[in-house]
Amino acid sequence: MALLSPRLPRSLLPYGVGGGRTRRARGTWCSAIAVDAPLASVSGIRWGSSKLQGPRSEMEDDVVVRSDGLDGFSFAAVFDGHAGFSSVEFLRNELYKECTIALQGGLLLTSKNFNAVRDAIQKAFQNVDSKLLIWLEQMGNEDDSGATATVMFLRNDVLIISHLGDSCVAISRTGKAEVLTNPHRPYGNNKVSLEEVKRIRAAGGWVELGSDVEFVLLASDGLWDYMKSSDAVTFVRDQLRQHGDVQLACEALAGAASWDRRSQDNISIVIADLGRTDWQNLPVQGPNFVYEISQAFATIGIVSLGIWISSFLLS
Repeated sequence: MALLSPRLPRSLLPYGVGGGRTRRARGTWCSAIAVDAPLASVSGIRWGSSKLQGPRSEMEDDVVVRSDGLDGFSFAAVFDGHAGFSSVEFLRNELYKECTIALQGGLLLTSKNFNAVRDAIQKAFQNVDSKLLIWLEQMGNEDDSGATATVMFLRNDVLIISHLGDSCVAISRTGKAEVLTNPHRPYGNNKVSLEEVKRIRAAGGWVELGSDVEFVLLASDGLWDYMKSSDAVTFVRDQLRQHGDVQLACEALAGAASWDRRSQDNISIVIADLGRTDWQNLPVQGPNFVYEISQAFATIGIVSLGIWISSFLLS
């Protein structure tokens, strides 16, 4: 039930945090951190969030956006629960509190002292994890629930990410998707955006948001396992171009992943529009003709192969 288990990488991204004790959860290993809070807006950033239960017996995801108490920074997080929701339910009000205290009400964030910020966030996670373990022991009932945690501290010019698990953060840079986190999973070897991750590591964990960055997209794996980051960014841009409503765009993206892409998982999404883009006058993004042609040829090839196999079996 700890923030980091032996089966997950102990050397996290520089903007990641980890530590604490470990506990087995129904034959798997997972992390346990979660919070929840009302939406808000600060520094011209417009927020949207959406949670959609997939074909699961329980909605175990959670979302939080807070814009108070961090000296001009906003706090946003997505938590993907596992083996139940009780840990998420207990922790939803604790992590933000601990981060606010550890970061001295945001003073450390504005100082740009990365080592101090990293240590403070790690301390906050460890404190919350310890409280959770004590609470579970006092309950007296066996509870193996847990959750991944991807948290971001956002100002209109700076993004700091604390990442543990397989949720993901991406940004739209003039319509081009850039993935800023690499999934921490006890299986597989995801190489997506490793060069960008290396660049962020070299920068000390801080992502400077230039004028070409349009919005930040944070979501659970219920989205990313069924939709490419480039498709998600294009979808959100098209939505904002149509109506400019971040909340509607967020809800539409969750619906597209669930109904069009047939996501088999719960979906939680947070979108932060940095307020720099005139969406109504944004030129329509041209189609990728090379991709479309290759897809057309691939479809023709599959159909032709099916016809040949059918003819062969009937002959």
